[in-house]
Amino acid sequence: MSTRELIAQELGRLSERDLDRLLAFVRKLEEDQAESAAPAVAAESALAKDWLSPEEDAAWANL
Repeated sequence: MSTRELIAQELGRLSERDLDRLLAFVRKLEEDQAESAAPAVAAESALAKDWLSPEEDAAWANL
């Protein structure tokens, strides 16, 4: 049985109160993940103009 299936099975056993707590926890995980990814995405778009150039390709061609 996959992890997803096991989790779905366990969800059926939880009370509404515990489901509310679990939902809050899952949303917090999603927020934390989005916040940690934001700087990398911002840096990538800011540096893309330098990375996506023929000169940059030539500099890395022999590696």
